[in-house]
Amino acid sequence: MSTTVSTATSAIAAGAVRPAGTHRRGTRSLIAVFLAPTVIGLGLFSFLPILASVVLAFFRWDIITAPEFVGIDNFVNAATNPTIRVSFLNTIGFVIVAVLLQLAVALLLAVLVQARMPRWLSTFFRSTLFFPLILSAASVSLVMSYLFNQEFGLVNQLLGLLGVGKVGWLTTGLGAKTVVLLVYVWQNFGFTFLLFLGGLAAVPREVYEASSIDGARGWSQFRHITLPLISPTMLVATVMAIINALQIFDQPYVLVRGGPGDETRTAVMVIYESAFRQLDFGGASAIGIALTLLIMLVTGIQFQLSKRFVFYG
Repeated sequence: MSTTVSTATSAIAAGAVRPAGTHRRGTRSLIAVFLAPTVIGLGLFSFLPILASVVLAFFRWDIITAPEFVGIDNFVNAATNPTIRVSFLNTIGFVIVAVLLQLAVALLLAVLVQARMPRWLSTFFRSTLFFPLILSAASVSLVMSYLFNQEFGLVNQLLGLLGVGKVGWLTTGLGAKTVVLLVYVWQNFGFTFLLFLGGLAAVPREVYEASSIDGARGWSQFRHITLPLISPTMLVATVMAIINALQIFDQPYVLVRGGPGDETRTAVMVIYESAFRQLDFGGASAIGIALTLLIMLVTGIQFQLSKRFVFYG
């Protein structure tokens, strides 16, 4: 016994065996080393800018002169400025139409692709429908501005072959809103489409077979089986679609610069113009905080409603 104790003591002294506490400290140090780059990156490029934006919202600062504390004046100006009010109303209206259209198109295409078809054809459609999402929004919008040009755009040339006169796609309020909506949905529905594909693939085939025995077919199966079983996927897709749509900037800015007038001006466009055109960084921060609170409010409402409409099986 004494020989064993002396051997263990000698091993510890020689460094061959380390106490448990030393091992735990070494493991924690190693974890800290691996986490440090991520934590430092989040702190410098996420949390610090957020904190700076919140503080800056209470100051008037044009990046040239020293910041001047103005209290809640920036928030009052944001609430009373008609251009900002119109931009938020435009954004909310756009979100309602764009998200509904995006979800409907993505779900319809997901159901069609999920139907029985050759594997190579299903793979082709999945890749093709997802492809617009990986393109630059600015470059896509630039190309679309030429396609929908009133004088020489390809769209109007094709309509001319059908006897339709030149349509002012980008020069009228309704036309500009339509083009922005179509371009946005075309480029962004691919991710929602993939989410729905995953949700549909997770529905057990046995459920459909059992319902078929009971006489359920087509729309009845889709309404009473498919929709409830993919409701968690629907929740995720809806939350992400709304958050992304509330931050729309590229399409209306590149296509029509928010025009004609303020017809397509969005909340993020006003933030950009306040900060980098008017050099009102405090005002831009206040508008950004208002938009963030709106996103949080809408997301919270969605999760509250999900308790009644989402089926987790």
